[in-house]
Formats: sequence, structure tokens, C-alpha cells
Amino acid sequence: MTLTTTTHLNFRGVARQALEFYQSVFGGDLTIATYGDFGMPAGVPGADKVVFGKLAGVGGIRLMAYDIPGQDDADAAATAGSTRRENGVTITDRTFFQSLDSGSIEAVATYWERLAEGAAIIEPLAASAWSAGFGMLTDRFGVTWVLGVTAE
Repeated sequence: MTLTTTTHLNFRGVARQALEFYQSVFGGDLTIATYGDFGMPAGVPGADKVVFGKLAGVGGIRLMAYDIPGQDDADAAATAGSTRRENGVTITDRTFFQSLDSGSIEAVATYWERLAEGAAIIEPLAASAWSAGFGMLTDRFGVTWVLGVTAE
């Protein structure tokens, strides 16, 4: 039996922008349906927001997202919590990080550069005691990514 896990991200009115950004980072096919597509009358606030969004990216990346009903354009970073490094320790109140690993520093560095657009860098991408490359950032949509090179 094969299982697949897909991260489902919840946004406050910016799911379309986030999914389009992630598609620019990871490539692949994007599917978006709005509340209006599922019957919410046109003109009702929120009818244009995402009720179902899915990115099937290149290399196995899969993300889903939607807009929380009744929430709109809140500061994503503030509502998602915060993460920082102090004295070599990660301090956070977030419930999860999104991890992205590759066997090559070149691949990790490419994704890092794309995700870092407008991001808050928590730990710069660099060699570490456990990896040829490790870095952590919170992207402009409030999602914290941990990128690393997996030893072969």
C-alpha cells in the first residue's frame, strides 16, 4: 500500500496568491476552485475566495490550500505565530514547519532562492553539523520552511 501526505495550508484571503507563488517556486499543475464555483452567489463577499486549491508540483511536491471563510487579508505572519533562532536553538509557537529535502545542495539552493522572496530568514542556508546545507525561513504568506540536504 502506498500513502501520500499533502500539506493543507489555511489562509485568510490570500490562498490564490500563495498557491500561484508556490507554483512559481515548484512548477507543476495548479487547480483552484472558488466558493462561487461551488454555488455561493456572485457578489456575496468571499465568493471569489479559494475553497479548494491544489498544487501538484514537479518532483513530488504537493500542497493544498483554501481561504478560511469570513477571514480576509490578515497579517499571515502574525496569525501563524513566530519563529526565531537564539543561541543555536529554535524558539517557536507555530504548530508545524514545512520541510523540503533534496540530495543536492544545488536543488535546495534553487528552492531557497525562490522561497526567500519577501521571506523572513530565520537561519541562512549553509552547511551545518548534520547537513551539507540547512536553512529556515518564513515565507511572505506566513509558512515556515525548513530546507536541507539529505545525506545519500
